Amino acid sequence: RTGVLLSNAQGEAVAYALFNLQDRGAMIIDPGTRVYAGMIVGEHTRANDLEINVLKGKQLTNIRASGKDEALILTPPMRLSLERALSYIEEDELVEVTPKSIRLRKKLLDPNDRKRAERAKTAAA
Repeated sequence: RTGVLLSNAQGEAVAYALFNLQDRGAMIIDPGTRVYAGMIVGEHTRANDLEINVLKGKQLTNIRASGKDEALILTPPMRLSLERALSYIEEDELVEVTPKSIRLRKKLLDPNDRKRAERAKTAAA
């Protein structure tokens, strides 16, 4: 199984950030989706989990660029049904089900707590 892409902050996902992070893996959220730290926002192309910033907007300056801004073309996000979400998660992940959405998240939202739990798990083994 591949790793997951995790949001590292709370806010609204930005199309510019999602466009620049597409090469890291497939996304499961749309631009404008409310996210929080520890929420799974995509599937990583490698085996490890990666924290990413989906809130980072384009830097705006007063200097005009020689070229024009190109339209951002995003690959469509993976849609998760309840069955697919339940089959997708690992033992350290949870599925949040609300009337309007199905979200995936880590059991431990804080990255320091996740690292501490991983170290304790490897020390016990």
